[in-house]
Amino acid sequence: MSLIQPFINQKVLVVTMDGRVYVGTLLGTDHSSNMILDKCEERVFSTTGTEISPLGVYVIRGDNLVTIGILDPELDEQTDLATVQADPLPELRY
Repeated sequence: MSLIQPFINQKVLVVTMDGRVYVGTLLGTDHSSNMILDKCEERVFSTTGTEISPLGVYVIRGDNLVTIGILDPELDEQTDLATVQADPLPELRY
């Protein structure tokens, strides 16, 4: 059994190798940790606030996954993301 299995049908936050942040309901996963997110949105943080881009159903490749965690829906809805600011991540160099 995958360690991601308990997260199915939960609202999750996913960070990928390129620093992107996705939030959505985890519909499923496979042996390669590829994930399907429903009602997915990308959150882009900047020094002026957070931009939210709705994506709908979205697939994230398992080899691009850095971390995944369950998101508290109540706390997330109480947070005014337009006021959340962050410095951009530096460019990734291999």
